[in-house]
Amino acid sequence: MKKSYILIAVLLAFMTNAAACGVSEPKDSHDQEDTYREVTLSLRHTQIKETSKTRLRLLEDVVAKTMAENKGVTFKMEGIEEIVNRDTKLKQEMAAGNPPDIFEVFGGADLKLYVKANRMLDLTPILEELDLMDKFQSLDEFKIDGRVYGVPYGGYSEGLFYNKKIFSSLNLGIPKTWDELMETAEKIKKAGYVPFGLAAKDAWMTGMMWNTIMERYVGIDAFNKLVTGETKWTDPQFVKGFEAYAEIVNKDYFTRGALGLLTPAQGSQLLRGQAAMVFTGTWDAVQFTSQDAGGLQGQLGFFSFPEIPGGLGDQHSINASYSNGFGFSSTLSKDQMEIVKKFIANFFNEEVQKRALKEDKLLPSMKLSDLSGIDPLMNEVLTVMNNASSSWPAFDAIVQPVVTAEIGVRLQELLGGLSTPEEVAANIQAAQEKANAAQVKSAGLGTPPAWESK
Repeated sequence: MKKSYILIAVLLAFMTNAAACGVSEPKDSHDQEDTYREVTLSLRHTQIKETSKTRLRLLEDVVAKTMAENKGVTFKMEGIEEIVNRDTKLKQEMAAGNPPDIFEVFGGADLKLYVKANRMLDLTPILEELDLMDKFQSLDEFKIDGRVYGVPYGGYSEGLFYNKKIFSSLNLGIPKTWDELMETAEKIKKAGYVPFGLAAKDAWMTGMMWNTIMERYVGIDAFNKLVTGETKWTDPQFVKGFEAYAEIVNKDYFTRGALGLLTPAQGSQLLRGQAAMVFTGTWDAVQFTSQDAGGLQGQLGFFSFPEIPGGLGDQHSINASYSNGFGFSSTLSKDQMEIVKKFIANFFNEEVQKRALKEDKLLPSMKLSDLSGIDPLMNEVLTVMNNASSSWPAFDAIVQPVVTAEIGVRLQELLGGLSTPEEVAANIQAAQEKANAAQVKSAGLGTPPAWESK
């Protein structure tokens, strides 16, 4: 696949020093209502899907509360599709220096580019003033050099959601090893069900189960070392990970025609009783616990991917992270930063976080003291997470965006039988080496980062 690498020059001379500005002195915290002459904040969100209505309503409630408490303040909300925002629109805005005032942002690799270009507001003083620094489960993916540039509004975990009715009817237990998982998949297939539901027209969907398989083989440190060149995708242990994924493909354990199915079809395969298992993230728990589940309400469970003997990774770890959050523009005025502080206080508290967990099945990014009234499936998820020996972020929070895109395309080729595991590894490694070289060149010249597009 041909790619063009477009270096977008970021003209530092036109950048403001707003990121270094201090937060204005707070008004009396006991005031019920503050008045501003006129302050407007643009807010970009990605909660536009039917399944995101609850999350959007929660955000709208927080915005309404903040405006009601601060007369003269207006939030202009804009909804946009998540992939378009992350891969295209936000990158273009960051390159041009005109991102929204408040926007959803992905921690890790994306954030590092934006911070390097001085586009992100340093939230450290605000979080310290609000006494929130120690209230989050983890701020790691939004920290750079000890400073915080974003706040996660929730977390996720990835694993296998399964149909308890099918497992019971076939006398299946929860597989603990790779061989047991393959044996379970074979029994499910022979019984006429799809072992692993998959919808892979959107390339990123191919990477979820593969990511955990690969981590079991190589360990998260090996992923981190890809960006420094200390490890390579073509190393034997990485190739074993691609081969294991290919084994599932070759045994016909994925949904036939998965490459032609859009993302929503994956969860529906589990809900229709077509697939016995689906490897996905907890963002799908909303539909798995709603009326959409029909007769399967209370009959869906969750377990962590089993261990792979001989693998170098932590065999009882889980892909769980707090990487989806809000970022803020470094060019905010003092009044805008004051409202941002109030928005953060209204959004990031135990009441809102528990509401998100109960109503939206969103894993809380903050430490909660009360978990009563939680849905049984979410309790299973939280139990699995608590029992995991460690957690780690997805690969796309580690490798460069252009490498993430390459992985998606090459895994689609593997799924379609167009490439071998060795060919896939070689192609991804070639993209990795180009991305690493560009990164070194950028650091060496002291120039702003480049945003790459396909």
